[in-house]
Amino acid sequence: MQTPKIAVVGSINMDLVTSSPRFPQPGETLLGTSFRRFMGGKGANQAVAAARLGADVGMVGAVGNDGFGSEALENLKREGIDIAGVRVLEDAPTGMANITVAEGDNHIIVVSGANFGITPGHIEACEKQIAAADVVLAQLEIPMECVIAAAKLAHKHGKPFVLNPAPAQKLPAELLDLVTLLTPNAHELAISLGLPENTPAEELIARAPCPVLMTRGSEGALYNDGQGALHRQGGFKVTPVDTTGAGDTFNGAFAVFRAEGMETAVRKANAAAALSVTKAGAQGGMPVSAELEAFLAAQKP
Repeated sequence: MQTPKIAVVGSINMDLVTSSPRFPQPGETLLGTSFRRFMGGKGANQAVAAARLGADVGMVGAVGNDGFGSEALENLKREGIDIAGVRVLEDAPTGMANITVAEGDNHIIVVSGANFGITPGHIEACEKQIAAADVVLAQLEIPMECVIAAAKLAHKHGKPFVLNPAPAQKLPAELLDLVTLLTPNAHELAISLGLPENTPAEELIARAPCPVLMTRGSEGALYNDGQGALHRQGGFKVTPVDTTGAGDTFNGAFAVFRAEGMETAVRKANAAAALSVTKAGAQGGMPVSAELEAFLAAQKP
C-alpha cells in the first residue's frame, strides 16, 4: 500500500493528568494517587496516531512561545511529523488539558491558549500541505472559522475532509456541507445536529446531512455507507488503564487505512483504539504498525 499522506488541522496541548481512586464530588477535596504530564491535544494526538501507523503526516496548528510549546514541537518531530504548518505565537500560552483519571474513565477540562490564536489566514497559508494530502483530518479545539477554512481548502483540491466533532458543539450547515465523513460518538452527533441527546443512534445517523462513522467505545462503531444501509463493527475486549486519547487514536488510524475500504479501516481503527487504552497517557498507548498487526492476528475470526 502506498504511504498515505495526512494533513491534521487542530490543537496541540500539554496534558496534566491527576489520578484518583474516584471522581470528587462538588466542593470535595480528595487525595490523588499520582500526577503526570503527557503530550496531548486532539490534533496532535491524531497526528501521532497516524504517524505511528506509517502515514506521512503534516500538522497545522499553533503553540505558545513557552516550555510546553517547545516540548510539544520536539515531540511531534520525534514522531516524524512535519511541523512546518505549526506557528509559535508570542501572545498566547500553549494549550493545556487538566485531566482527572478515576474508575477507569476520565474527566477533562481544556484551556485553549494558542489553539485559539490561529486564524483562517494561517490555515490558508498551509494550502500546499492540504492540497498534497490524501486525507484532511480536523477536530473542534480550534476556532470554527479555521475548521471551515480547512474544509474549504480540502473541497477546493478534491481531498476527503474527515471531521471529528469534539468537543461537541452545534455545527453550521456551511461546514456540514463540506464534510466527507463525520466521526462523532452519540453524544457529539446529537449536539452537532442540534437534536436531543436521547435520540437513538440509528436515527441520529439517518438525520445527518453527511456520512457518519459513530464511535461507541468498547462496543465498536456504527456507520452508514451512503446507500442508506447501516453497518456495525464490533469492538475488542481489553483491560483499560486510561481511556484518554482512544477516540483520537481511532480517528488517526481510520485516516491511515481509509483507502482500504470502510469495513477494514473501521476494524483496524477499533483495534488501534483498544490498544491505546492499555497504557497511560493520550499518546502513551498508541500502537505502531507491528503492534496493531500482531493484535489483529491474535483475534479469533
